[in-house]
Amino acid sequence: MTPSDRNTIRFLIESQLQAFQRDDANGAFALASPTIQDQFSPPENFLAMVKTAYPPVYRPRSVVFEDMTMVQGLPAQKVMLMSSEGELVRAVYLMQQQPDTTWRIHGCFLIPVGGKTMG
Repeated sequence: MTPSDRNTIRFLIESQLQAFQRDDANGAFALASPTIQDQFSPPENFLAMVKTAYPPVYRPRSVVFEDMTMVQGLPAQKVMLMSSEGELVRAVYLMQQQPDTTWRIHGCFLIPVGGKTMG
């Protein structure tokens, strides 16, 4: 994994988070891997799923990128999110390199951190 790959992965995740903020279903969907796209097509279904199942991803109050790791043989970017209610959750983004060497988001799972901020 090169520094360029790491920067690209961070940019993709930031771009998808920004697309969710704008309710840009097409923009967010375009950054998902073909497998995810097949599973949640059309883009509006993908946005609805994220809104329902991943509220901290859909509307984070804050975002802090952490280190990368490997999960199920895929590079995984850890991101600390604060939900709109102030709860901390770690999102682990699974990344998949495509045959044309571009990167796509291949899934995300949330790990509760157990902390809640004041305010």
